[in-house]
Amino acid sequence: MSRSRALLKATDTLVSRLSGLSFDSPVTHVYNPLEYARASHEIYVKRFGDSPKRVLMMGMNPGPWGMAQTGVPFGEIAMVKDWMGISAGVGKPAQEHPKRPIVGFECEKSEVSGRRLWGLFSEAFPRAQDFFADYYVVNYCPLVWMEESGKNRTPDKLPAAEMAPVSVACDAYVAEHIRQLEPEFLIGVGAFAESGLKRIADSISYPATFGRILHPSPASPAANRDWPGSATKQLREIGVWE
Repeated sequence: MSRSRALLKATDTLVSRLSGLSFDSPVTHVYNPLEYARASHEIYVKRFGDSPKRVLMMGMNPGPWGMAQTGVPFGEIAMVKDWMGISAGVGKPAQEHPKRPIVGFECEKSEVSGRRLWGLFSEAFPRAQDFFADYYVVNYCPLVWMEESGKNRTPDKLPAAEMAPVSVACDAYVAEHIRQLEPEFLIGVGAFAESGLKRIADSISYPATFGRILHPSPASPAANRDWPGSATKQLREIGVWE
């Protein structure tokens, strides 16, 4: 079985494990773009996830105008379409939040985190295939949790009892990425992702060099000052970039 097929099989298992879960208030809506945006996600995996990688980077979960629309991690529309060359039809979640509509690649809003992350890498690697020859990016969890107001609720804000089955499923999903891609470096985009990578790698006794870059979210004052400069410095300190 090819690496990309193994990753897609792990994706199907993850979707199945997450599909029956329920979440209490204040969560009112839950999206899983690996279901309704499967076509574009599959292109991403087949195109970029079929060979060993030097670096595996991991984010937390989708943003409403990025992966939630495209099915691609940190999937800001322009970066996915113009740099990665990916575009596909996108369906709808079973229950759509009126303030967070899913319109796929027709979305006119830009996901800041994705624009910053992929913007940095597209400047360093004008051709996406050159970046993905050594790097791959995955999100720990594909679920988007929303409150009635439309506010995004991140995994670290959910009750431990609700997150427990999510974590079991997502840990197994990421562990398969580590096995298939055999990275030398495991880099978390933010503290949550870094700690998750360490826990998962330890569970499968996988040796790697760990590191973290500042999360590019606009909610972070530090990210708003000079995220590209901070991330570049951190990647150099870890030894990923010269």
